[in-house]
Amino acid sequence: MPPKKASAGAVASKGRAMRDEAAPDYLGHRERLRDRFHEAPDALPDYELLEMLLGFTIPRRDTKPLAKDLLRRFGSLGEVLASSKEQLSEADLSDTTVALLKSVRVAASRLARAPVEKRNALSSMDAVINYCTVAMAYEPVEQFRVLFLDRKNALIRDEAQQKGTVDHTPVYPREVVKRALELSASAVIIVHNHPSGDPTPSAADIDMTRQVQEACQKLGLVLHDHVVIGRGKHASFRTLGLL
Repeated sequence: MPPKKASAGAVASKGRAMRDEAAPDYLGHRERLRDRFHEAPDALPDYELLEMLLGFTIPRRDTKPLAKDLLRRFGSLGEVLASSKEQLSEADLSDTTVALLKSVRVAASRLARAPVEKRNALSSMDAVINYCTVAMAYEPVEQFRVLFLDRKNALIRDEAQQKGTVDHTPVYPREVVKRALELSASAVIIVHNHPSGDPTPSAADIDMTRQVQEACQKLGLVLHDHVVIGRGKHASFRTLGLL
């Protein structure tokens, strides 16, 4: 008797079994990782969150070792996301992967900025500091930003004025005042970061703040505060009695 032909269902089942056997182990891990993320996003450690992100642009490779290597290389998830295109490319990441990581950083910054826009900045300083921390805390060099406010202390514009070295940013008080007048601002909050992570104001920071304050006073502008951003910490000149 001729051999019986296998049913269509049996053939399909056998095909699935063969594919499952041939599938790399990390594919099942990725699916479980995504499930865990959906159930409790904040429960994932940094390396697993980075691993999941990398998996979106690196489909045929186990991304866990790469995620751990990036964290060792740069120091933290924040520093990975804040690293330059050149630095990430040197870590053998493709342009597509670099674009993904940089877009996550930009999206986080915009999300943190939303509560600050068109609100009284002085009554929502926690939101201002949170936004500045996201935008600046992991910058590898000092960055000087100015938040320009209207008469009701609502944010008109937030601009990065200068970038410097790891421990110094050149600040030109006249440029701050000039830009405030161009935007019809009534007040400003100045912010800069300390890449060292320690937000303690330096003597140079104090002197620069005095110069900006004097320039503002001459033209009827108000310097509400100078905030120094560190890693998970900040220092307010107003709170410290330096303004």
